[in-house]
Amino acid sequence: MMKDFALFLKEYKVTSLAIAFVIGEASSGLMNSLVNDFFMPLLAPLLSAESWREASFHIGPVTVAYDNLLADIINFVIITFVIFLVARKLLQLEAKGKK
Repeated sequence: MMKDFALFLKEYKVTSLAIAFVIGEASSGLMNSLVNDFFMPLLAPLLSAESWREASFHIGPVTVAYDNLLADIINFVIITFVIFLVARKLLQLEAKGKK
């Protein structure tokens, strides 16, 4: 059974997946900090509130807060772009290896 388990780990690259997951979680915290503490304060003068954490607009009696949504969108775009760059580089290296 241990042999099958070791084969499973090797065949499906579970260890690499676990390492990628841990690095992804760590980079997610870093990206959240970068967006919340660097980019959002720079965008604050463009928003409709004194602080970006209070950014909202009103539709009649309803208040729609878009502060966290905007931060999450910026965070998503940054992480997606970094993943794109890494994947692009890996695909280029793989193509060179096949030649």
